[in-house]
Amino acid sequence: MSRFDRIYRIHDLLRNARRPVPMRVFMSELEASRNTITRDFEFLRDSLGAPLEYCRDDNGHRYNPHAPVFELPGFWMNPAELYALLACEYLLENVQPGLVAPRLAPLKQKIQQLLGESGHDAEKVSERIRIQPIQTRSASHQTFDPVAQATLSGKGLRFLYQARSGSGEKARLVHPQRLLHYRSNWYLLAMCETANELRLFSLDRIIDPEIQSTPARSVSPDQLDAFTTSGFGIFGGAPKATAHLRFSEHAAQWVAEETWHPDQTGQWQHDGYHLTFPYSDSRELVMDVLRYGPDVEVLGPPELRAEVADRVRRMAGIY
Repeated sequence: MSRFDRIYRIHDLLRNARRPVPMRVFMSELEASRNTITRDFEFLRDSLGAPLEYCRDDNGHRYNPHAPVFELPGFWMNPAELYALLACEYLLENVQPGLVAPRLAPLKQKIQQLLGESGHDAEKVSERIRIQPIQTRSASHQTFDPVAQATLSGKGLRFLYQARSGSGEKARLVHPQRLLHYRSNWYLLAMCETANELRLFSLDRIIDPEIQSTPARSVSPDQLDAFTTSGFGIFGGAPKATAHLRFSEHAAQWVAEETWHPDQTGQWQHDGYHLTFPYSDSRELVMDVLRYGPDVEVLGPPELRAEVADRVRRMAGIY
């Protein structure tokens, strides 16, 4: 057992004991010698400021009952908890580089130091956890930082937005509600002054965001949830239809264990695996259907089936 773990355990024994704890208990619990535990006591008293004292009458150690309640200083956690924090920092940094690194750098250094003192290797986290983003559209710090700040502080936001439709840049004044990270990309869910409705803005299409001094108009969480989860995929709004897909037995090995939508229904039938769920916009859904090729068939509604069929015919024309 490392010193880190022993200090943690000694503190736990002392703060939960009703009477002074004999040395034999420490030696048994920590599986350490008297000399080792004595050095740990000195570290607790001299370096950490613990009100640790020896009680001659009870032949044991205790925290002085008249001293203020003592807790291990700073960020005192066991190795598993420290590894978990490093993993969270690593994951966040891979989702959005620069999101937390500058602010957490001192804390990360302290965690690595504590793990080193406990005989653990902090570098294992970055070596053994990998994130491989696919089709990422990067948002620069100049865009992400003010958008995130406006969203978290509840302030209005003004920017130019260059839609993918090619209609040019348009000025927008919005009331930020949520930041969404979806399929390796960032989106801002906001109430748009122009449309007077909730809209999703891809951060990589936002230009020159400026935080406003006026508070953002708030929208209820129920409305936000309804917008983002009612239909399939990133396109929000009330569902307009229900998709009915039939997957081959081969594709169903994966699809049957996937969640395409919270309100989906899946059922095995004699001709394959049938999946139904609501959707509000067909664009993303059509792309997901096409990636399964001949292992999926759209059974309904007719307009969705026709759209997929048209895409397939145009693809065949290319080849």
